[in-house]
Amino acid sequence: MRPRLGLGLLLAGIASAVLFWPWTKVLEVTAVATGDVRWCACVAEGDEFVLSFIHSVNRRPVHDTLRVRREHIVIVKSRYDSFGAGMPGTSDEEGTFTILPGGWIEWTVNREVPEITVRVGRVANHILSIKGREIPLADLAEPGSALSFRVRSNSLFSAMKGRCVP
Repeated sequence: MRPRLGLGLLLAGIASAVLFWPWTKVLEVTAVATGDVRWCACVAEGDEFVLSFIHSVNRRPVHDTLRVRREHIVIVKSRYDSFGAGMPGTSDEEGTFTILPGGWIEWTVNREVPEITVRVGRVANHILSIKGREIPLADLAEPGSALSFRVRSNSLFSAMKGRCVP
């Protein structure tokens, strides 16, 4: 009887570790004002996602590529098709400027940050593209409010409980 009890306790311990140990990463989108998680997805080291929007000044599309690195987000690059106020126009110590075939402009940065905060635009049409999905940020929060994007370690149980997208 004792060997079965020991095996049962061992299996219960392994199951608990798998479910409750913070070994998985999630990208969380939270409302800045309340801290409520509005959306999350399970991610892995090196996964990339894109925040797209219409620039407020030149009214042209911008696509910011971001990457998961440890517990941080790396701002990889911005891609846009037109110069305008607030848009980089030359290489400098912060990043590299390149004109791509087809007329797209790319600003490569590779800057690691702990989180990114975005104020949901009224006309910017912010879209989060990740894992083949497109999520309008206006579906997650009212225009004018702020959302924070960050990578966290999470347990499988918490990810499932929070209904994170696999």
